Amino acid sequence: MRAVQFCEYGGPGVVHVAEVEEPHAGPGTVRVAVRASGLSTGETRIRSGELRGVVPVTFPFRTGFDAAGVVDEVGEGVTGVETGDEVFGMTAAATRGANADHAVLVAWAPKPAAWSWEEAGGAAGSVETATRVLDRLRAGAGHTVLVQGAAGGVGTVAVQLAVARGATVIGTASPRNHDFLRSLGAEPTTYGPGLVDRVRALAPGGVDAVFDCAGGALPDLVAMAGDPARVVTIAPDLTAAAHGVHLSHGSPGADPGAGADPLAVHGLGVAVGLAARGRLRVPVAAAFPLAEAAAAHELSETRHARGRIVLVN
Repeated sequence: MRAVQFCEYGGPGVVHVAEVEEPHAGPGTVRVAVRASGLSTGETRIRSGELRGVVPVTFPFRTGFDAAGVVDEVGEGVTGVETGDEVFGMTAAATRGANADHAVLVAWAPKPAAWSWEEAGGAAGSVETATRVLDRLRAGAGHTVLVQGAAGGVGTVAVQLAVARGATVIGTASPRNHDFLRSLGAEPTTYGPGLVDRVRALAPGGVDAVFDCAGGALPDLVAMAGDPARVVTIAPDLTAAAHGVHLSHGSPGADPGAGADPLAVHGLGVAVGLAARGRLRVPVAAAFPLAEAAAAHELSETRHARGRIVLVN
């Protein structure tokens, strides 16, 4: 089958499609014929070598950890899903490999009828990450949550999940994305110098939690939260520990034999329910054919994509 990989650190040009052996479903997993899969900003940073001291890499490195497709193999012990079912979900962190013709999922849920394949293909990673961080922040009804980098792939989902929990959400983005954030239920503001004053004008009582999807402004974010324990970042900011901020990372099944993280399964289930009620969209910034994975990496590196970048089969 075809799979996207890279064999050395470098620019988008090191990304290529290779012919590899198909994976197969093992105990507790399912295999899908992939229709669409996501590309994360984090993986472009892994590919460039920026995170070589944080994320261990064995070459060739196969990319992608969220995908949507049609189940074609069901592993031992799996119930509630059959071949032919349409699902979306995540691969094990240790193996990844979702950007391919076939992928083995360790956490999955039925594909919402309201979502296209492109939306479903880019959904699971953002849903899992946003759920994990909002739970750590204990963000819910009556809270004011600041989402830094709210127009990106994770940010757009985090805004909607926080709103669904009853929180008031302030989201930072460039002015061209402000109307878009309002459509998701957030009060927008711009990032950059003066952020603290702008947020305090919108939330005179302060913010209860900060979800940082962008990085680069931790001192300001801590100042607004009043306590570093109320700030969680997913940006690979090596200064996070120095500021007392938790850097959240990971995905279900860090060990391919460990099975799915119950939190991830729960988060995907919540997403399905919200999607059925029209309360969760997965904005897609662009969709590229699998063979054009390098071009998708180029767009991701601009850091200006609104929503998820996906690869389609």
